[in-house]
Amino acid sequence: MGYFWSFVILLFLGGAGVSSSVRVVQEANAALVERFGNYRRRLDPGLNFVFPGLDKVVYKDNLKIKVLDIAPQNCFTCDNVMITVDAVVYWQVINIEKAYYKVENLESAMVNLVQTQIRAEMGKLELDETFTARAQLSEILLQELDSATDPWGVKVTRVEIRDITPSKAVQDSMELQMSAERRKRAAILTSEGEREAAVNTARGVAEAQVLEAEAQQKAAILAAEGARQATVLGAQAEREQQVLRADATAKAIEIISNALNTDPKAIASLQFLLAQNYLDMGTEIGTSDSSKVMFMDPRSIPGTIEGMRSILDNPPTV
Repeated sequence: MGYFWSFVILLFLGGAGVSSSVRVVQEANAALVERFGNYRRRLDPGLNFVFPGLDKVVYKDNLKIKVLDIAPQNCFTCDNVMITVDAVVYWQVINIEKAYYKVENLESAMVNLVQTQIRAEMGKLELDETFTARAQLSEILLQELDSATDPWGVKVTRVEIRDITPSKAVQDSMELQMSAERRKRAAILTSEGEREAAVNTARGVAEAQVLEAEAQQKAAILAAEGARQATVLGAQAEREQQVLRADATAKAIEIISNALNTDPKAIASLQFLLAQNYLDMGTEIGTSDSSKVMFMDPRSIPGTIEGMRSILDNPPTV
């Protein structure tokens, strides 16, 4: 009976010793083991064995990427403007031994380092540059923090500047400046629009004057051409009329000549016609508004007929 209980006690003690010597480390985690206060080894994910009473797990941490939230802090730019800046840092423990043995309170050390670097970089920029150079600023902080935390076994993977907030007085001044800038741009746009409208109006007037001058020139040319053609046509018509009158006169003279040579009574008829023409001419002159005095000798009519007959009998030669 005594042997049984002794076996049970030994089995219990052995089981307790075995269970205390087994350490299970989760995936993406690691642990550090010390023996008598000295670093012994690192426990990786999976099943690990340690010597009970000799080995002690002094530090455990996960190796995932962590997020470090940097609280808003006051900074001064190089033009002495106070702004409030906050950021987010993404980091990962690469070497757990350095993270435990090289620095005391790793996260607190990183927070102070990030805040110091942000103040230093903001002090190099003017206020306007802080709003436009946010991406460049995040890149610079990433490089500097990654280099500074490398001895601690930490890899900084990303740094993001979230908010840059000027003081209330600076915000009011910026709003006034932006309002003035908008008014200036509106005035410039208005003046440019008026100038373009004036230019377009002047160009339209000039083009209208040119078109009107061209139209007047074309009209003058067409009128001159029409007058020339009318003159030519009038001259042609007058020339044709003169030719026709000349032909008619020649034919009339020929008829009279034939009549005087062949018909003795033609002389009496011709005298009668000439006398009648004289009388008609006198009547026309007498009915005009102006006063006239006309001397007419009917006895001269036979002499006129004889002269015409001599001309017809002996036409002049050219």
